[in-house]
Amino acid sequence: MNLYQLAKPFLFALDAEFAHDITLKSLKLGEKSGFFGLYPKPPDCSPRTVMGLTFPNPVGLAAGLDKNGAVIDGMAALGFGFIEVGTVTPRPQPGNPRPRLFRVTQAQGIINRFGFNNLGVDNLIANVKAAKYSGGRSNQILGINIGKNFDTPNERAVDDYLICMQSVYEYSSYITVNISSPNTKNLRALQEKEALSGLLKTLKLEQTKLADKHGKYVPITLKIAPDLDETQVIEIANLLMKHQIDGVIATNTTLAREPVKGMKNGAETGGLSGAPVKNLSTLVIQQLSKQLQGALPIIGVGGILSGADAVEKIAAGASLVQIYSGLIYKGPTLVHDICKTLG
Repeated sequence: MNLYQLAKPFLFALDAEFAHDITLKSLKLGEKSGFFGLYPKPPDCSPRTVMGLTFPNPVGLAAGLDKNGAVIDGMAALGFGFIEVGTVTPRPQPGNPRPRLFRVTQAQGIINRFGFNNLGVDNLIANVKAAKYSGGRSNQILGINIGKNFDTPNERAVDDYLICMQSVYEYSSYITVNISSPNTKNLRALQEKEALSGLLKTLKLEQTKLADKHGKYVPITLKIAPDLDETQVIEIANLLMKHQIDGVIATNTTLAREPVKGMKNGAETGGLSGAPVKNLSTLVIQQLSKQLQGALPIIGVGGILSGADAVEKIAAGASLVQIYSGLIYKGPTLVHDICKTLG
């Protein structure tokens, strides 16, 4: 039994967010002490070249676990092929009131209604600069996930995304535009055709300017929701191609509750992740893949709790995968298991 499996019963007996905070503090302590010998290193895994970047292995950390980039080196020690931090907003914000994180243990799911709680983009950049793991190195891939402040109206949302993009560009391997969290009021309206087209057009123009300024091209990905019908997925895919966006991450958490109906915490408000979102996520990946026809890569996330789940995402059309809730339920050995399965 590994260290995490020993600690898991204790952590699961605690309030979910308190356990989350303890875990991050433990990783921070591990960073400072260099004590990561009990965490497994993934086996040799074939690198993947995606968006012009070489990923040492195809298993990434999804955004949301390390919102402030506070434990980048600790996460890197778990063997991820890439790490995505955030979501970060221009200004610090506390997010929604606690409690706001709930385990649906019976279904291996998690519901959160954090609301982009973070310490702001300046704090994240300071943490990124202090980390040894760097998006500026060829074998270290750091994604930074950006959003808007809760009190910024959608008509001015692009301003927040521009502020964040300009701030993080220099330190990112790629930048993810998050318009799909269900926990910021009206954010998902930015996925609608007209609003999304305007946002992508502006960000693509800014990407060109920043590439000239910094002398490097940083890809942009868009993170979308699983609660889209096929017509909406096709519209988004067409806009991604029209505006030459570099990649798409599918998917964020779901508002659906049928998979956890009647279960403890299953009716809590927020986004549901983990095993219950697996099929929804895979379906969106399949629909995107059919429409995109390889025009841009898909990063698959949602309900990956085993190597077989990752294989399913790749078979649906994903080039890379990310985990978050699976890490909570299975521990760091999940990275090892997926790498071993994907080869």
